[in-house]
Parts: sequence; structure tokens; C-alpha cells
Amino acid sequence: MKLEKAPNDPTRKAQNPLLKLGLELGPLILFFFVNSRGQSLIDAVPALGVFGQPIFLATAVFMAAMIVALTASWLMTRRLAIMPLVTGAVVLVFGTLTLILQDDTFIKMKPTIVNVLFGATLLIGLAFGKSLVGYVFEDAFRLDAAGWKKLTIRWGLFFLLLAVLNEVVWRTQTTDFWVAFKVWGILPLTLVFSALQLPLLMRHALPESNEQATEEPTDRPDEGKARG
Repeated sequence: MKLEKAPNDPTRKAQNPLLKLGLELGPLILFFFVNSRGQSLIDAVPALGVFGQPIFLATAVFMAAMIVALTASWLMTRRLAIMPLVTGAVVLVFGTLTLILQDDTFIKMKPTIVNVLFGATLLIGLAFGKSLVGYVFEDAFRLDAAGWKKLTIRWGLFFLLLAVLNEVVWRTQTTDFWVAFKVWGILPLTLVFSALQLPLLMRHALPESNEQATEEPTDRPDEGKARG
């Protein structure tokens, strides 16, 4: 099994963004749907009653969907991206604890653990002079050193903020509200935050690669010969 290549590796193949989004959001949407319709599903298929409450059935479906998404990603690219891989591992561990102990506290704590893990990794990596945000988001932004540093700090703090929000919501609200917030609250917040980073990306973007510059001069000798 191979992990993703470095963000600036020229042989690294970019995954279709829509397909990537579908693989990442699919398990979450299934989680929300099964939790909201869980009792109806259990009534329609009595065998599903073995899971007990809808949240436990939704957790089992979430785990299965995550395995399918990771498998599909590997079959298409022959590599596993770091962020989905870590997220999937935490889902499987905490999901298993949730089902075995019949305690939804574990699956509710999963986003907290994942976000703290990513936030701390980015900030600690930066303390050692490494901007790891390129690995987290799988996109090779061409930024100068100051841009990488600022972007890493912002995303590191944002991940920690998401961890705090998750703790507040699951400890103070109902399970249904937490599930809805996990699916329909976190995503819009992330998209808005991402959009707010565009000015930084534009200010610190490096010039395009030299590929175009090396291609253009090759035409000029031919033009000269034609004129001669």
C-alpha cells in the first residue's frame, strides 16, 4: 500500500475534484440519512434492530461507507491520501468502541480527535520548520515561504476551532442536532474559511513553472528559419 506523494512531486497525479469530494462527503451524508431515518429502516427491516438506536445503525453504515470510499480511492489512484486515511482509521476505532459499548460518546468525540490531531500536527510541524498543509489538502499550492507559514498557521488554528465547536455541540445539544451540525454545519464553515484564504494565496503565489517558458523559445528558431 502506498501513501500519497509529496505535494510538489511532478509524478503525482491529481484526483478528479468532484470524485474526491463525493468520496469524502458520501459517508457523511449516509451517516446523516441513516440517523434521521434509522427508526423507519429498523421498522422496515427488523433484523437491523440488533443495532438498537438509530445512531448505532448510522455508525455502522458510516464505518462501512468509509471503508468503501478508501477502497475506491485506492483502486483508482493506487495510493491513499493521508487525511482520509487518518480520518478513516479514527472512524473505525471510535465506531467500533461505539458499537461494542453501545455508547455514542465515542463516535461524537471522533471529530474532536481528528481535528486536534490535524491542527496539532500542522502547528508542531511548523515549529520544526515544516509546512505540512500541502499534504493535508492534497493540492500543491506554489507559495513562497511566508505564504506557506501563514496558511499553515491559519489552518492549524481552524482545525482546533472545529474541535472546540464539536465538543460544545455534542455536549450541549441532542444527538440529532449534532449529526446535522457535523454534516451541514462543518462543511459550510470549511468552505467559507477556504474562500477567505484566496487573497493570501494570490499575494504569496509563486510564478508559474518554467515549462511554458521552455516551450516558447523552441518555436522562435523555426520562425527564424522560415523567415530566412
